Amino acid sequence: MAMLETLQTIKRQAEEQLATLTSTAALDALRVRVLGKKGELTALLKGLGQLAPEERPTVGAQINEVHAWLNERMDAHLALLQARERELALQMETIDVTEPRPMPKIGAAHPITLVMHELIECFTGMGFEVMQGPEVELDHYNFELMNLPKNHPARDAQDTFYMDDNIVLRTHTSPMQARAMLTRKPPIRIICPGRVYRADEVDATHSPVFHQMEGLVVDEHVTMADLRGTLDAFAKKMYGEDVSTRFRPSFFPFTEPSAEVDLTCSSCHGKGCRICKETGWIEVLGSGMVNPKVLEMCGIDSTRYSGFAFGIGMERLAMRRFGIRDMRLLYEGDARLLGQLR
Repeated sequence: MAMLETLQTIKRQAEEQLATLTSTAALDALRVRVLGKKGELTALLKGLGQLAPEERPTVGAQINEVHAWLNERMDAHLALLQARERELALQMETIDVTEPRPMPKIGAAHPITLVMHELIECFTGMGFEVMQGPEVELDHYNFELMNLPKNHPARDAQDTFYMDDNIVLRTHTSPMQARAMLTRKPPIRIICPGRVYRADEVDATHSPVFHQMEGLVVDEHVTMADLRGTLDAFAKKMYGEDVSTRFRPSFFPFTEPSAEVDLTCSSCHGKGCRICKETGWIEVLGSGMVNPKVLEMCGIDSTRYSGFAFGIGMERLAMRRFGIRDMRLLYEGDARLLGQLR
């Protein structure tokens, strides 16, 4: 009869397809198509009602027999496929410890951090002590003890961030010099690295946040020659034995006399180029002998003691060292910059 012929066709086709299956997903699809609730054998069972009553038991028994046979064959084939897939997964996930692996990405220190560490190493090697302090500072330490009283015209040049009339974001690390002179007795030999703040517009050479390192020496018989020798040693340590220093007269309220310090251009070695504007010199830092008024305000006898101070902009040194022309590159957090410096 037609239903039994259909049953044999379903059995034959299922057996042929079963032999070609290579994945458990394909086997699941075949099981649903043939044995599922809406499968081909289920449809035949639902069609038994169309047969004569005396035919139903025989046909029904054969359908159930084919169902059981196919289910057993599919279970056996499923076990085989699962074993194959497990073996393949083990092969794929095996780690060959002798195989070269891709190198991990390696970090690098920031240019400012590199320069700061080199400066600290340079000056501590000359006997200086590192001293750090608050970035939110009292006006008294930031200005008044640095010989910048209220309404002093030099304050206008600072472009200061004021928290209120008496609290500022420090405009230099000089307040630590004042704190040192107020709390210690000479001899004093310190460097003060850290962040400072000024209300500058952001461009290729200016930033409202930058880094300085200031140095202070106070002792008996300290002269301008000691300052010159210290900065000569710093220049040669940082840039090589062939570098020279040049002092130019300048003005700072907290030093007298004061000088801007230039170094021979590292690009042209003093011959003149585009970077040094054909002068052969690059301005690096400001310096001078500590103003006697500053010593006296900090409780140090200026008739017995003298001192010198200097301030170095670390961004300027970093840009000069690594050939960076735009200061903004130092703050944008672009990993490609550090990758080039590594």
